Amino acid sequence: NGAILGMTRLEIFERYDEIVDFSEVAKYIDTPVKRYSSGMRIRLAFSVAAHLNNDILLVDEVLAVGDAQFRDKCIKKMNNLSSSDGKTVIFVSHNLNIIKSICTQCLFLKNGKIEKLGKTDDIINDYLNDLKLNESKSPIVKGDERKYQIKNFSFDNEKLKFQISFDGEIKLN
Repeated sequence: NGAILGMTRLEIFERYDEIVDFSEVAKYIDTPVKRYSSGMRIRLAFSVAAHLNNDILLVDEVLAVGDAQFRDKCIKKMNNLSSSDGKTVIFVSHNLNIIKSICTQCLFLKNGKIEKLGKTDDIINDYLNDLKLNESKSPIVKGDERKYQIKNFSFDNEKLKFQISFDGEIKLN
């Protein structure tokens, strides 16, 4: 994994213990990666990427998989990389709570184009307002034959709130 990401054999050797310890897969490290669960693969992949000696770390929805404890560990690592180590962390996600905890600046993309760039709180509010304006185009969550729509988004400093409607009737808040 490290070699694919551009690490030399020496760099892999020097950081091996740190990578394995961070990933928490030491017990299974001799097992072929193809037998790892998706969560174990993500743990190892994030750990390798976070221990690269690069100026920029690009993390794309990796925290959607895995347990909350490991997700918190990754968030702390990304914060440490950006604040203490002076690296740039580009975090791609739809999880507004995690974005708010990690990012000081945000880029709002809409239909593949830059919509806005600015402070995290401002961009989150703009994103949620955009979702409200386009409620008729709300995402539909597949489950059974009824149509579900997510509506009435709001964000209050700590929690994302929304309503789910089933066939037009609001059922969950």
